[in-house]
Amino acid sequence: MNEINWTTKAIKQLLKIGVKPIEQQIKNAVAQELADFSHSRNVKKLTNHDFDYRLRVGNYRVLFNYTVGGMVNIVTIEEVKKRDERTY
Repeated sequence: MNEINWTTKAIKQLLKIGVKPIEQQIKNAVAQELADFSHSRNVKKLTNHDFDYRLRVGNYRVLFNYTVGGMVNIVTIEEVKKRDERTY
């Protein structure tokens, strides 16, 4: 079981989303997926990036670092603007 720590920046970004169901969805995904990495489906290790891993939750990405002692440090939450037919 990993210990999950939120930075103040990540908490502010989560509250800034402003849509309660999405905020709850992100909180639930963090609690379920990051508690144990052996069962994680939406977590990817990042290369050539400031952070170690990312968790995908809908249109949002939760970027975090992981230490060997079982500490998950959630650093930031980003919204991904997906392309559509009007992009080009």
